[in-house]
Amino acid sequence: MTSVKFGIDRLLAEPELRKPLEGRRVALLAHPASVTEDLTHSLDALAAAGVNLTAAFGPQHGLRGDKQDNMVESEDFTDPVHQIPVFSLYGEVRRPTGQMLSTFDTILVDLQDLGCRIYTFITTLLYVLEAAAETGKSVVVLDRPNPAGRPVEGLALREGWESFVGAGPIPMRHGLTLGELGQWFVDHFKLDVDYRVIDMQGWRPGEGPGFGWPDDRIWINPSPNAPNLNMARCYAGTVMLEGTTLSEGRGTTRPLELFGAPDIEPRRLVEEMRRLAPEWLQGCKLREVHFEPTFHKHVGKLCAGLQVHAEGRFYEHHAFRPWRLQALAFKAIRRLHPDYQLWRDFPYEYAFGRLPIDVINGSSLLREWVDGDSTPDDLETLAMPDERDWEEQRKPYLRY
Repeated sequence: MTSVKFGIDRLLAEPELRKPLEGRRVALLAHPASVTEDLTHSLDALAAAGVNLTAAFGPQHGLRGDKQDNMVESEDFTDPVHQIPVFSLYGEVRRPTGQMLSTFDTILVDLQDLGCRIYTFITTLLYVLEAAAETGKSVVVLDRPNPAGRPVEGLALREGWESFVGAGPIPMRHGLTLGELGQWFVDHFKLDVDYRVIDMQGWRPGEGPGFGWPDDRIWINPSPNAPNLNMARCYAGTVMLEGTTLSEGRGTTRPLELFGAPDIEPRRLVEEMRRLAPEWLQGCKLREVHFEPTFHKHVGKLCAGLQVHAEGRFYEHHAFRPWRLQALAFKAIRRLHPDYQLWRDFPYEYAFGRLPIDVINGSSLLREWVDGDSTPDDLETLAMPDERDWEEQRKPYLRY
């Protein structure tokens, strides 16, 4: 694959792209994966390029990515090198306040996304766009790849189910870059905002082996439990584990690539999954694993389960459907153990009074499918219209 220039690299390399920033106070919304091609953090690189940085913002897990778990808030602080305020958009507030907005004229958004509706960076982008529309600020997305590529999968979020993990009627796997999704937000929510995207150069999401992730770019965790490309590919399915009693591998070195519990029999589970919907297992390899989480669910207990390998010779980009795969695992558990305590009940991302699995899926439809007498065909009947509709909706927004 030819070398891909990300938005930040183009902004630094092409002076004419920086011209609109001259004479303006500039903020940066970033996290640990916001780095240039030589792995300099974007904050340092922009300062070295003479950009007038007056503030920085961090999303969930913080600008420095120091918060391991979900729902652990980050504090505001002063950057010790650049002596500018760093505001948390996952602390006392989720939306930028008037005081925060008063510190800049233009905000650069340089966030590595995973291409999944539930990944909260896209909701943070929407909140920034809405605040900018109200206050006349400019928003510029420095575009980055969607490492999961272009495939679309999953149920669209239903009206009334909006949350911090559900920014709008989007399927679980949206197949857009952050810059493309930002333009969809502007149009869908009818935002009157000065919005611009610094496009990538040379991004070809249909080409292997990366199918979205350039093979000459080093992977940096955009959040603490996003350690590699395999996780990014699996995430649109494995993220649903956060709404269950099954471990998603937090507290291991392969989070959100595997799942299990002390009372799971992986061999029987795979057999039942194959019996129910063998076509949903395509494009990857399932491997039996044993693991002992060092924190989070089932801490210190030996768990048995499965690891999803959407990598190497086992990966078939267009056949792999992680959302269906994980849904099928839930269905198989329910068939094998009708009384299994599968669903967790707590205010997931502060959505009170709703089961986390429903908040994650943007409706109760997936859970009802798992718990009912429905077949895999019934889930296809639910999901396919949403997927086809989104593929049509997103066509005008594809920049690459």
